[in-house]
Amino acid sequence: VYGRATATEGAVAMALSGVRVLELAGLAPAPLCGMILADFGAQVVRVDRLSQSAAASAHGDVQARGKRSLALDLKQPQGAAVLRRLCGGADVLIEPFRHGVMERLGLGPEVLLQENPRLIYARLTGFGQTGKYAKSAGHDINYLALSGVLSKLGRKNENPYPPVNLLADFAGGGVMCALGIVIALFERARSGKGQVIDASMVEGVAYLSSFLWKSENLGLWSQPRGENLLDSGAPFYETYKTSDGKFMAVGAIEPKFYNQLIKGLGLNLDELPAQMSFSDWPEMKKKFASVFAQKTQAEWCSIFDSTDACVTPVLSFEDAASHQHNKERSSFFKNYLGEISPRPAPVLSRTPAVPSCKRDPFVGEHTEEVLLEYGFTKQEIAKLHSDETIEIKDLKASL
Repeated sequence: VYGRATATEGAVAMALSGVRVLELAGLAPAPLCGMILADFGAQVVRVDRLSQSAAASAHGDVQARGKRSLALDLKQPQGAAVLRRLCGGADVLIEPFRHGVMERLGLGPEVLLQENPRLIYARLTGFGQTGKYAKSAGHDINYLALSGVLSKLGRKNENPYPPVNLLADFAGGGVMCALGIVIALFERARSGKGQVIDASMVEGVAYLSSFLWKSENLGLWSQPRGENLLDSGAPFYETYKTSDGKFMAVGAIEPKFYNQLIKGLGLNLDELPAQMSFSDWPEMKKKFASVFAQKTQAEWCSIFDSTDACVTPVLSFEDAASHQHNKERSSFFKNYLGEISPRPAPVLSRTPAVPSCKRDPFVGEHTEEVLLEYGFTKQEIAKLHSDETIEIKDLKASL
C-alpha cells in the first residue's frame, strides 16, 4: 500500500550526501529544517541538552527522523568548547535560540566563522536577529500576527484565527531556513565561503504571502476578512458538509469549472444569479449547502471525481494515506513501527530523498560515535564524560 523508503544497493547518493549538519535541539521549526536536510541525505547531528535537564525531556522532538543525537552541556565552558570544535568540521549549524544566547556562550558567528570560514550559520528565530522584538518570546500565532498575514485569516464577523502552527513555524520558519541553507551551500561551492543566515519567521511567512500583498490592488482582497474570493466569501470556494457528516472542498473559480460544479449539483445555471454577483453569494452558499447535505461524501466523489469541477473530499489523515491517488504516487510511507508519514517533497528524478525508516535517536545515543568522527580521542571523550559535560546513552543498560 505504502512506498517503502529503502536505499537500494548501488543507489545514487542523495542530493545532500556528505553535508555535515549540527542542529541545536529546539522546538518545532528547527527540527523540521534539520529533518528536511536529513531526508535529502545530509548527516544531521542533533545536539541535545543532557537528559537530566527538564528542557531536554520537554522538547519531545517528533521530527528527528534520520538524525543522530549527541548530548552536550553547552552551559559549561568545556561544553561550549566541544561545540566550537564540532563546528570546525561541520558545514552547517542550525541555531534556534533567541538573539544573544549563542554570543553569551562564546559561540556567536564571528567566533565560529573565524575558525571555520566555510561554516553556514543558520539562525532560526521568530523575530530575527535585530529589531525591537529580537529578544522577545513568541510563538507561531505572534509571528503570524506581526507579519500581517493573520489579519487575512478567518471567516466573516469572526476573530482572525491561525491554521494551527503550520504557517509561521513550519512554512515561514523551517522550510524557509532549509531553503536558505541550500542557497548558501550552492553559493559556497563558488566562493568557498560560508555565511550567516538570519531566518525570521515573521519575514518568512510575510515572504510566503507575497501574492496577497501583490494582489491587493487587483480587488481580490478589497472586502473585509471572510468576504473575498479565496477566504470563504465565495460560494464556489468553500467547504460543505455531506449527509454523513464529512465535508467536500469546492474550488470552482473559473467559469468553465463553475459550470461543471453547477451541473454536478443538479442545478440549472440559467436559474441562478451570475457567478460573480457578490450580493448573491450568501444566498448561494445556503443553496449549495442544502444540496451537498443530501448525499454522502462517497456519493459526491463518484459524481465529481471524473470532472473538472474542482470538487474534492476533505480527507482525514487516515483517509489521505489510503486514498487511491496518494497510494498510486506512494505519497505516504511507513516507518519500522508502521507509523505513517508524508513522503519528502518535492520528488527528484535522479537523487530523490530516502527518508529513514528507523526509530528516532535517544538523547545521547550517538555522542561517542559523533565525537570520534569529528576527531576527538577516546581519552578526551572519557574526560568529558567524567566531567558530566557530555552524556553517553548506554543502550544495553536501558533496554
